Amino acid sequence: MLTSTALVLMMTIPGLALFYAGMVRKKNVLATLMQSFFLAALASVIWMVAGYSLAFGEGGAYVGDLSKMFLSGVAENWAAPFTLGSGDAAVAFTIPETVFVMFQMTFAIITPALATGAWADRIKFSALVVFTIFWSLLVYSPVAHWVWHPNGWIFALGALDFAGGTVVHINAGVAGLVGAVMLGKRTGLGHDNMAPYNLAFAVIGAALLWVGWFGFNAGSAGAAGGRAGMAMLVTQVAGAAGVLAWVFAEWIIKGKPSVLGAISGAVAGLVAITPAAGFVLPFPALVIGLIAGLSGFWGATALKHWCGYDDSLDAFGVHGVCGIAGALLTGIFAYGPLSATPAAPDGIAGSFAQFMLQVYAVAATFAFTAIATFIILKVIDLVMGLRVTEEEEREGLDVSLHGERLG
Repeated sequence: MLTSTALVLMMTIPGLALFYAGMVRKKNVLATLMQSFFLAALASVIWMVAGYSLAFGEGGAYVGDLSKMFLSGVAENWAAPFTLGSGDAAVAFTIPETVFVMFQMTFAIITPALATGAWADRIKFSALVVFTIFWSLLVYSPVAHWVWHPNGWIFALGALDFAGGTVVHINAGVAGLVGAVMLGKRTGLGHDNMAPYNLAFAVIGAALLWVGWFGFNAGSAGAAGGRAGMAMLVTQVAGAAGVLAWVFAEWIIKGKPSVLGAISGAVAGLVAITPAAGFVLPFPALVIGLIAGLSGFWGATALKHWCGYDDSLDAFGVHGVCGIAGALLTGIFAYGPLSATPAAPDGIAGSFAQFMLQVYAVAATFAFTAIATFIILKVIDLVMGLRVTEEEEREGLDVSLHGERLG
């Protein structure tokens, strides 16, 4: 679990930081790196102060409580294995709560960082900081409580999300979409050269994301056992299938297989297998990865074009669309024995009823995140403004926001 935690942190810094920075223009590379790096620090402190308590405190069906603010009680009971929740639905872990806090902290870090891809090149850094504080506490933590705490209403409903299809990917993707629409399109989009500055950075970032994803998915088993092993295996299969599906689709439609398409396909497959990782076998994982590669390609091209929004780095097109696809497919392909417990020896198997539970959980997360994100961004826009000026945008965020320039 310690290794998995470090791998998930690596997904944001340097993985996501390089992945996103490689896809923007040279004048915005440092600002894009800064977003992921700074949010890693900011989200860590938010999680320690109140985020963890709101997500994994007892609370009720919709949000935790403040009993674990500043990790009260966690530090005092640092050595013993802990139990999450109470009553019949409680989940007993073999790890101390300190490790669980830290593992979940890395999820709380990457989720708002993922959303920044939709707003690349045009959001104020000050607005991003304020947004992250409120969004982490008012959106991320409640959704995490719904899905992963035994008291949470989605947990009680029986909808499945092994490692964050709803909590991380749909949450971040929808937040990114709402932000992209509210901020408006990048200045010059459609006639200025928006080509990525350095796709080599993006490839390195995607590779780090892929490797880190084993911590993300296998680590969500909470122990080094058979379920973690299966989660690791299906993660690799789905990621690989996503690459193949995206590349061949692009090759057929556009005539050339692009490097950007290959790395986007990997992320698409990895996103889709995230909710399913501890519930499915290898062949369904292959199918999920193939569907994700095609879905992500559609989301990043046709959907964005049809709807007319500027999701700069396809945060919604990949994370939102493929997160939804993966969450729904989990309800079809779940293999019961993987989730079997002494209390439920048959586990949860795919069925129409389970699929409908997944639809309900996806729709609820989508609606809540969209509405809450809109309100938070609207208030910030009224108070301090969301977007840099056109002059600052044309100059580049590196200089206009941070006073620095890439050599």
